[in-house]
Amino acid sequence: MADLTGASNVVEIFTEHARTRGDYRAVAIVPDPSDPSTTQWVTYDQLDRAARGCAAELLRGCRPGDRALLLLPNSAEFVVALLGCFYAGLVPVPSSMPGRYKQDRRRVSGIARDAGIGVVLTGPDELDDVLTWAGAEDLDVPVLIPDVDPEPLTEPFTPHAAHPHDLALLQYTSGSTSDPKGAQVTQRNLLLNAHAIDTYLPVREGQRYGGWIPNYHDMGLMGHILTPLLAGRGIALMTPAAFLRRPRAWLELVDRFDIGLSAAPNFAYELCLTRVPEDSIGDLDLSRWTQTISGSEPVKASVLAEFAERFAPAGIRPEQLTPCYGMAETTLMISTTSGRVPRVLTVDPDALEAGRIEQADGGAGRTLVSCGEPRHLQARIVDPATGEALPEGSVGEIWLRGELVVDGYWRNPAATEATFGNRVSGDPGDTGGWLRTGDLGALLEGEIYVTGRIKEMMIVRGRNIYPHDIEHELRRQHEELRDTVGSVVAVASGAGDTDGRLVVIHEVRRRAQDEELARLAAGVRATVAREFGLRADAVLLMRRGAVRRTTSGKIQRGTMRTLYANGELEPLWADGYTTADRPVAIPAGERG
Repeated sequence: MADLTGASNVVEIFTEHARTRGDYRAVAIVPDPSDPSTTQWVTYDQLDRAARGCAAELLRGCRPGDRALLLLPNSAEFVVALLGCFYAGLVPVPSSMPGRYKQDRRRVSGIARDAGIGVVLTGPDELDDVLTWAGAEDLDVPVLIPDVDPEPLTEPFTPHAAHPHDLALLQYTSGSTSDPKGAQVTQRNLLLNAHAIDTYLPVREGQRYGGWIPNYHDMGLMGHILTPLLAGRGIALMTPAAFLRRPRAWLELVDRFDIGLSAAPNFAYELCLTRVPEDSIGDLDLSRWTQTISGSEPVKASVLAEFAERFAPAGIRPEQLTPCYGMAETTLMISTTSGRVPRVLTVDPDALEAGRIEQADGGAGRTLVSCGEPRHLQARIVDPATGEALPEGSVGEIWLRGELVVDGYWRNPAATEATFGNRVSGDPGDTGGWLRTGDLGALLEGEIYVTGRIKEMMIVRGRNIYPHDIEHELRRQHEELRDTVGSVVAVASGAGDTDGRLVVIHEVRRRAQDEELARLAAGVRATVAREFGLRADAVLLMRRGAVRRTTSGKIQRGTMRTLYANGELEPLWADGYTTADRPVAIPAGERG
């Protein structure tokens, strides 16, 4: 493998791969994993030639340092666009498509304006939608389609020679549409992150990385695309839509393309548990999927255990399941386990709410999964209110420092200082430079246990509650909710209220009569009361697809809270809810 830690930039590594292993099939774009004949293959040499052609085209209207917005699916064109930007010295800005929701379009427009883009790169199938969006937003920039098989250049092209600490790309975080934050990822960040993943999450020689996570998500971009290409490996990609239509397709991709590392959020493993027919599991060989990574949202011990048991006939072993922790502000990787059965703690729920990790008596309690040791980073647990370091076993905000931390936020000095420029209070020897992750967790025996997001933690009747715990328990106990999505939110009951009403918004698997939905809602209330000692102030049962998610599957709880508060949801059945023009109890049969 090339020396990633000693190289100056991404292009230096990639051109070396093109020179030494040009015929190696670097990229497989897989529309249908059940039919490998539909696959588009691209070699390292083809990528190198296409990247040079793309770079030459970009430099006809742009200069090194300009930003290029990448609006492309998981495709060969995306890989060419990404490399073409690096070859030209432009800064790629991967983004989701503008989409059908106003919020999604506003987010992409906010990114385009914040980055000050000079060009848009998109695909042939996306061109019309992108031109329509750009026209509506008055974005007067060229829109180009990268060519995977271009005509030979008439003159030799010399790629841009970036320095290690030069800005390589902007990775926009999933935050407010009105206040997008672009994490400034340097060339050095990319190389070190690839080295860390390839070192601590090893796969066999000849195996591929890949999956369905979208390319603008840090897990998809860094984990499934850039790391394997820098490590000289192959990648196999499908689309998120193909996975959501048929979750078994992901497992077929892993099997038929010899994927050793594929990552996904917890919900993807839940979907496989509920939507992959049991009689089809024995036809799969997942024994070579040594890095079965769960990350991006809280890892649930019960899901890992059920996945290992259900897919054992396909060769899955518990030690293949690999919880990880990462974020855009650390390029991707923070901590990981590998090659062992995931470590699980059963902790006292009252102590957890009070900010302590204590063993539960008698084995009953909340389970926490270790995300492993920090890699190339220092970690501390800090009181988010005082900035003081907390002792081992305490729950606080996770702070990080090290070479994987990115170079702040693009043109946002205030947010950069608030997020990246922190010092531990009461420690005169602390040199500062700590990243506030916004995540709550604990350090035990050097390993990180993530308990939730500060912004998502709810205060309900004086108690600290994590919404994902309730959502997971409801799906586990109610068959009608399995294979669907829910959003538990706390909504203030009045001005200045720091507490909140507990609201359960959850999709159901199928339409049902009002009587059935009423019984299900009563069961939801009973589960919340029995398992968490809380009263659900409102229960809304929704059609499939009604709970908003990002294209990588993250629940948009803030959006759901706003829609609930504004009375803009259309439940199949609800009580404790007032629509914009209707009173509280609204069974489906009364809604017209």
